[in-house]
Amino acid sequence: MPARLKERYEKEVLPRLVKEMGYKNRLQVPRLDKVVVNIGVGEAIQNAKAMDQAVSELQVITGQKPVVTRARKAIANFKLREGMAIGCMVTLRGDRMYEFFDRLVNVALPRVRDFKGVSDRSFDGRGNYSLGVREQIIFPEIDLDKVEKVRGLTVCINTTARTDAEGKALLHALGMPFRV
Repeated sequence: MPARLKERYEKEVLPRLVKEMGYKNRLQVPRLDKVVVNIGVGEAIQNAKAMDQAVSELQVITGQKPVVTRARKAIANFKLREGMAIGCMVTLRGDRMYEFFDRLVNVALPRVRDFKGVSDRSFDGRGNYSLGVREQIIFPEIDLDKVEKVRGLTVCINTTARTDAEGKALLHALGMPFRV
């Protein structure tokens, strides 16, 4: 069964964007390509258990096993050696991506304290959007009793849009709550 956001994209968003943006072909309409969720765990240098905790939390949030990212260079001031584990990330595509985006927009973001919408300045110039979340506990899948430390995470939403205006129109149509 396809994700409900994917069905909504095909039935409502796609025809609306064709009309609004004046595309000649429905394949020109931008769509979500992938969503990358990343947690940087700087304290993993001293505490190896912090990395295990971050990996398990990211797996619960996304429903997919994260990849541990490692340091490319040694930095003596940070006591960091090449190859040390310093973060974890997940790349979501297909139905899992739509499912995660749906939960992010409709469940997690409204749970942020004093939420007034997300900034529309976080586009990269090619229609991709990045979003920083300060607390992983806004996701309902996280059990608050098992959380040792509140961590932030980065969500990068890659689209097939060519410009920021196309990317913003797509995300707005999919329900992303931009600030007014």
